[in-house]
Amino acid sequence: MAASPTPRPTMPIATSNPLLQTWNTSYGLPPFADVKPELFEPAFEAALEEHRAEIDAIGCNPQPPHFDNTIAALDRSGRLLDRIEGLFHNLTSSETSPALQAVQRRMAPLLAAHSSAISMHAALFERIDALFEERAILGLTPEQLRVLERFHSDFVRAGARLAPPQQKRYAQIMSRLAELTTRFGQNVLADESAFQLVLRTPADRAGLPDFVVAAARQAAAERGIADALVITLSRSHIVPFLTFSERRDLREQAWRAWTARGEHEGEHDNRTVAREILALRNEQARLQGFASYADYALADTMAGRHSNVAALLTQVWEPAKARAEEEREALEAMALSRGEQIRLEAWDWRYYSEKVRQVRYDLDEATVKPYFPLTRMVEAAFDCAERLFGVRFVEQPAVKAYHPDVKVYEVRSAAGGLIGVFLHDNFARASKRSGAWMSSFRNQSRNGGKGAAAVTPVVVNNNNFAKGAPGEPTLLSFDDATTLFHEFGHGLHGLLSNVTYERLSGTSVLRDFVELPSQLFEHWLSEPEVLKRHARHYLTDEPIPDALIKKLHDARLFNQGYETVRYTASALVDLAAHALTSEHAPEVVDFERAELERIGAPAVVGMNHRLTHFQHLFAGSGYAAQYYVYLWAEVLEADGFDAFVEAGSAFDPAVAERLRSFIYSSGNSLEPSEAYRSFRGRAPTALPMLKQRGLAPQGL
Repeated sequence: MAASPTPRPTMPIATSNPLLQTWNTSYGLPPFADVKPELFEPAFEAALEEHRAEIDAIGCNPQPPHFDNTIAALDRSGRLLDRIEGLFHNLTSSETSPALQAVQRRMAPLLAAHSSAISMHAALFERIDALFEERAILGLTPEQLRVLERFHSDFVRAGARLAPPQQKRYAQIMSRLAELTTRFGQNVLADESAFQLVLRTPADRAGLPDFVVAAARQAAAERGIADALVITLSRSHIVPFLTFSERRDLREQAWRAWTARGEHEGEHDNRTVAREILALRNEQARLQGFASYADYALADTMAGRHSNVAALLTQVWEPAKARAEEEREALEAMALSRGEQIRLEAWDWRYYSEKVRQVRYDLDEATVKPYFPLTRMVEAAFDCAERLFGVRFVEQPAVKAYHPDVKVYEVRSAAGGLIGVFLHDNFARASKRSGAWMSSFRNQSRNGGKGAAAVTPVVVNNNNFAKGAPGEPTLLSFDDATTLFHEFGHGLHGLLSNVTYERLSGTSVLRDFVELPSQLFEHWLSEPEVLKRHARHYLTDEPIPDALIKKLHDARLFNQGYETVRYTASALVDLAAHALTSEHAPEVVDFERAELERIGAPAVVGMNHRLTHFQHLFAGSGYAAQYYVYLWAEVLEADGFDAFVEAGSAFDPAVAERLRSFIYSSGNSLEPSEAYRSFRGRAPTALPMLKQRGLAPQGL
């Protein structure tokens, strides 16, 4: 065993840097007004030094290892570093700048090297390993056993058992991957921020409904462009434009910009970045004894192995392609009925599908959106959380966050106690990455040491909705509102966490379990009683008509072939790219093209994310070889919501209590299959998911 360094005394923390001072702010939030990019590197230096000293003290403790002096102490360590990292990573995602991005590029390999050094700390791992080997006779509580097992797995999967030469190479790989994934995300943001489709004439705006015009006018104003509209590459801009614009040439231009992000010559080219990431991940997996990165990544999931994931994706792939072919025929028939002799292309699909939807269901987005103002949908999400779980969200307008658009809420229990703080950041801007996500500034735990108070979580939801013009509401599509509910489900997962150890807190669960709370919460948006209560016309305050609710429900399976093919194609390409066993990664665009051809993906449908801008995979490793998790979670959530259906109410208190106890509050303190079984009373079945997507065999 390699010798461990002598324990260092805890370093005194300089008090001139506000990031290192006690945050005597409302709820212990970061001192956002005092945060400057140049403060982060010295703050990180001090926090890393403190964490190293803490780890050395645990690893070199002369007392024999026991749970409290090793596992509980490890869980408590690094709190200063966690605090600074939480602030830093949230800002670089939600409100970045060139100065912050430069710090991010410099810090990424250093933070990765620190993480590797902790995971490969020989003396510390020796203590963890000794406890792990004796875990059956230690008299641990179930939660203590779970956190011991998870820490042991973390260390092994990060290289703790490798020989010293392999550990050195492993650390080099992780450091380089941190550099590359940072660059990948910054490249995508650069492409998204640089593009703007300027619409100056009435002909440029042909077909665009008022809500698209209003959002595009606001985007132009934010960019200082007078007497014009601007379409950006925010999803809340690009999708409505592709849906309504009558200018086929402009639709093509927008679509090509959207799909080509990261794929062009120059400093923001992600093709070589993604290729190197794939090669390094393969080497990482081989060092761990796996044939491919997919094998390595899936070993620590509910799915467990490549074949289980492939089986799930295959179960929907062929039915989805068949459904998409039927949909394509309907779109071409619609074009012909309008006297338009065209070959349907990818930039035409959303446009003609909206025409078909209007004819089949007498339903169009311009009619729906006035009933879904953002403020009402936020109220709906909060109301559902209160009815299900007894929690209230109380806005705190005097508390300022990192951007004026961000709203801050206290989260209170039914008894009135503070259980967390929620930040809601809903609008797209050039300083914010695309997509929608949940994150945290602070995680819930009760392991602060003797006499320490429990730690309440601080959770943030990010969306990228197109902001309405000044004085006008932001109107959401039904899909946008679903995204809001989805991310709020993640937020509740973090806020309702009720565990002792931070390692098990909130969303720190297996990747193919983490999407269950978010996707499950989407169901409440579709409930008629929720819609009647909260979906109200922004001008008249009239509730959404029953007839329109029926149309929304009747149309729920519309275009599901298209949506399922796009998602599943992305998941299959992800799985294939990370299942490669050659140490030499292919050119990613060529590989993607060949793989799509191999699986028979229809080009006119496309995929959700091409490899050159697939941030789930390449701006971090969280979803690498695991984009399938949304479908896996859909099996769980479709089956899980049926528990409420069987109980006769979407707000049945007994089912809601089980949902809170075993899904939203248990974090990673329970093995995922056990947690689901405790909630549902049995293992899940895939049939509700297939029915939900309209892909179940006839008669089932």
